[in-house]
Amino acid sequence: MRVLITGGAGFIGSHLSERLLNEGHEVICLDNFFTGRKENIAHLLTNPMFELLRHDVIEPVLVEVDRIYNLACPASPVHYQHNPVKTIKTSVSGALNMLGLAKRVGARILQASTSEVYGNPLVHPQTEEYWGNANPIGPRSCYDEGKRCAESLMFAYHAQNAVDIKVVRIFNTYGPRMLEHDGRVVSNFIVQALKGEDITVYGDGSQTRSFCYIDDLVNGLVAMMDSEDFTGPVNLGNPNEFTVMQLAEAVLRLTGSSSKVIYKNLPQDDPLQRQPDISLAAKKLNWAPTIELDEGLVKTIEYFSSRPGLGSKAGT
Repeated sequence: MRVLITGGAGFIGSHLSERLLNEGHEVICLDNFFTGRKENIAHLLTNPMFELLRHDVIEPVLVEVDRIYNLACPASPVHYQHNPVKTIKTSVSGALNMLGLAKRVGARILQASTSEVYGNPLVHPQTEEYWGNANPIGPRSCYDEGKRCAESLMFAYHAQNAVDIKVVRIFNTYGPRMLEHDGRVVSNFIVQALKGEDITVYGDGSQTRSFCYIDDLVNGLVAMMDSEDFTGPVNLGNPNEFTVMQLAEAVLRLTGSSSKVIYKNLPQDDPLQRQPDISLAAKKLNWAPTIELDEGLVKTIEYFSSRPGLGSKAGT
């Protein structure tokens, strides 16, 4: 098939591009390189089945494709709060443009939504039936509400125009090609540990997260796209729950770093608990993550250790 991936040069998109090329599909990678990086897909540029299109998803694009993965949107607070209006436009206008394209060419479209639609959840773990506890005007709302609106648009186009949609809610994902300074807890801790800097924990470190390795997530995305008679939304993430402090201790242990842990105030609206209920994904997609946290962290640490300026100070 010919597959369009918006945000295809990003962390998740580049891994998905590799996977689909390996399966024999043609891949059109669309990216404006706000958070995507050309180096993520540089090794794919000589593949005749791969095409790079520098384009912003908030502007319409005319291509002939069979399937669309709509991944385009800055996904870390540092980046999506940098230009909140643009973040909302990317989620809403981007979804409208891709849905219009899907309607025109009869393509199946998968929307990458997020666990952030649940806000600071009052239900634990989070199931797809939970409507969430999100602040519509807080500093994270540009991302949270943008994604919630994108989901609404998907289901409106499905009901009104019979567009073939898939909606996935992605929980914390990590692995090689994460940006070094994106503000996410895994990359923050690894970079700080490798540089011998203090490990910055916000709050008291008791807040929880569930960390899904990138390969497991890509398996879930492909399984969802290939599924029949199932629109979602469906949670994709690792249900194993860890405190932020446990993550910091694991990173220190695996890097051999002598960094010290320091504590700072918790940012506004930062969720205290985040854990997916993936029973629906198991039932409908026969999907579950297989890579444990230590195994995934080792691979991620190896990647960051190879980056310029990193890898020489851990343990000193």
